[in-house]
Amino acid sequence: MKKKQIIILVTMALGIFLCMLDTTVMNIALPAIQTGLHTDLRTLQWALNVYTITFAALTIPLGRIADQIGRHKVYVVGLILFFIGSLLSATSSTVALLIAGREVQSIGAAIVFPASMTIGINTVELDKRNQPVVVLGITQGLAAAFGPTIGGLITQFWGWRGIFYVNIPLVLLAIVMCVYLLPMRKEKVVRAKIDVIGMLLAIATLFSLTLALVQGSDWGWTNSKIIFLFISFAVSFGLFIWRESSTSDPMIRLDLFKYRHFTGAVVVTVLSGIFFVGMMVLMPSFFTKVQGYTELEAALMITPASVMVFLLSPISGLLLKKVGSRLLIATGLFLLAVGYVVISVMNPNLYWQFAVACILIGAGYGIIIGPITVLSAGDFTGELLTASQSVTGVFRQIGTVLAVAIFVSALSTNLGIAKDQVWSTAQSEIKKVSVSHVKKQQILQITHKNLYGEKNTAAVNHPAVSSRAESKIIESETKQYLVNHNGTQWPDAIKKKIRKEITAIVKIKVKNVNRQVANYHENIIKIVKQKMTQAFIKPYQVAMPFAWLMLVTVFIFEKTKRKSKNI
Repeated sequence: MKKKQIIILVTMALGIFLCMLDTTVMNIALPAIQTGLHTDLRTLQWALNVYTITFAALTIPLGRIADQIGRHKVYVVGLILFFIGSLLSATSSTVALLIAGREVQSIGAAIVFPASMTIGINTVELDKRNQPVVVLGITQGLAAAFGPTIGGLITQFWGWRGIFYVNIPLVLLAIVMCVYLLPMRKEKVVRAKIDVIGMLLAIATLFSLTLALVQGSDWGWTNSKIIFLFISFAVSFGLFIWRESSTSDPMIRLDLFKYRHFTGAVVVTVLSGIFFVGMMVLMPSFFTKVQGYTELEAALMITPASVMVFLLSPISGLLLKKVGSRLLIATGLFLLAVGYVVISVMNPNLYWQFAVACILIGAGYGIIIGPITVLSAGDFTGELLTASQSVTGVFRQIGTVLAVAIFVSALSTNLGIAKDQVWSTAQSEIKKVSVSHVKKQQILQITHKNLYGEKNTAAVNHPAVSSRAESKIIESETKQYLVNHNGTQWPDAIKKKIRKEITAIVKIKVKNVNRQVANYHENIIKIVKQKMTQAFIKPYQVAMPFAWLMLVTVFIFEKTKRKSKNI
């Protein structure tokens, strides 16, 4: 490759890196954003979902617009929108403003992503195209994989707003490089219609399914709203397939799915994405919220998965011709499934056990994304190549959307159940404490506030009866004793002796009460940690059998090691 081609490819890789980074960079910062914007995880996940849903729904239509107007000019417009969205997200004071900023970001990403792929791949001749395909494809996977790690580093040192501010200089650099490297005038354009109806049906399909998965536990799975959403999903999806098969300019070219390797690549892209992102989206919150680690520590703890993706994805892409798609992808899926077994049965207090799961899941995903990137491009040329890369990008985002919706929704449901169980236990445990009914209610009130508040703990850092309160009790008890025994006129020496005796008795009682209350809080804290840990691990236990079922998808690919003649 020539020097200019390499620089253009790096520029396009930078654009893709920014787009894909922002699909996962927020994961590690979710607890910090929750606290900073005073919101809950279920609401905050829409800042993730709005990005991926819009990204997935608009990638192909906006890619078509870029083809019509000129990819280079529209690419710069996409970068500018991404810049504005990053700035809005970084300066947001409410979760609504954050979601709005993420929406603008996603529109920019939906322009930048397909244009980056097409411009990057078209920089070289057909016989050398595997190089940019692998580079740009692996950039996608690495950006998504390292998103939580990068997010943790930035959040630790610059706060959660830094994860959006960091985009600004990188986007400006990309804009300058594009203006310098890419011709903006007299670009080749492609006359193609935009499937607006297909785009709207795609948005309706993704939104109705995501909303149903997110709200199902809150509203109830048999609630009329949830049933309506699932019906809407089925109808809009059916209409989308009908529309794409009947229109002359479809949003998604269904003829691509005639090729087994492409179909297999799309299916595995979605499924492996669900399981990889599922691990990356929950575990950072587990380490920060339950285990008490900092964002930086949590980021480093999940980094082994990203490192394995970084190491293995380029190697697996190169091994495709030698090993064959079926064996290579089966190996990746097997490792991913074994990783889910480990994460389902591990002791989360022993980090090395999670590290093993993390390495296995990262290794499995890394082995998968290399070959499926190459297989999704096949020997397609021209418009078919653009369509194949756009469709693959769309389905990668669909995998992310489903991962966030499924795993965060499952976690939210489990956390609600866990908190209710802890609250029930607290109401039973408080009966064992020898204090007044009023004091018991005060202790329960504090427990409820801490449990259902932002901290999700039951801890208090002060004794039930303070030294000041103890002094008041001694004074009151002494005065009452003297009144009851007509001793108000007794000599000071006798009064002092009585006060000393009462002080000893009160101190013993206070010590006993404080010990009982401290034991109560220690027990509740242990139960909170136990229940919260179960709430985080249960989604992986439920998902584990489905991870093994993914192995059947390898039969979609050609059995032989040689490349299919059809692609």
